[in-house]
Amino acid sequence: MIDIKLLEHLETYLTESRLHRFQKVLNERTKHFTVATEDVYQLHNTSAVMRSCDVFGIQEVNIIEETNSKSIDREIAMGAQKWVDLNRYHSVKDCIKDIKKKGYQIVATTPHTNDCELYDFDVTKKSCFFFGRETEGLSDEVLKEADVFLKIPMVGFTESLNISVSAAITLQHATSKLKKTTIDWQLTEAEKLEKRLDWCKKTIKSHDEIVKRYYEEQ
Repeated sequence: MIDIKLLEHLETYLTESRLHRFQKVLNERTKHFTVATEDVYQLHNTSAVMRSCDVFGIQEVNIIEETNSKSIDREIAMGAQKWVDLNRYHSVKDCIKDIKKKGYQIVATTPHTNDCELYDFDVTKKSCFFFGRETEGLSDEVLKEADVFLKIPMVGFTESLNISVSAAITLQHATSKLKKTTIDWQLTEAEKLEKRLDWCKKTIKSHDEIVKRYYEEQ
């Protein structure tokens, strides 16, 4: 349960422009789609995917680090790690289990005999887009559990795109199409309150001291 009075107190430390920005961004956020990256080798690729999620309003990012464990490259993410929620997993199995428990279908972004082109993708279903390793692609475990195989149409000699580019193209198309539907894709009011409090704490310097002083004065 969010302490509304505390939230309102913390928001007095923010400028009107910052508060307006928070509200504007929150109104565009969604959990209808989420993204999962599987053991991506290059650190900047994972960070760039996070940045794309922030840009296109995806609130949750799932990072599988079964083989490669890494810290987020702050320079590449450009602050995105402050605004999106990170779920980290040590195995593909645990990630898929959690994703399915939350009601998402597994979308494997890879060419397949039964694949669906991006423009034909059904955005009405809650979906988690899985992006694989730079060279090997997605693991057999993800492919076995996939509900949909999605590909980006390409007409050149190059047969693949960088993972961060693929994520950006996929998310831009899917979110744009989603917002033209009547689906209730936005965060709930409770989720918005939670993020307002979270973002306040990540924005205000010495917020711990402010919170402590606030409760001492109650």
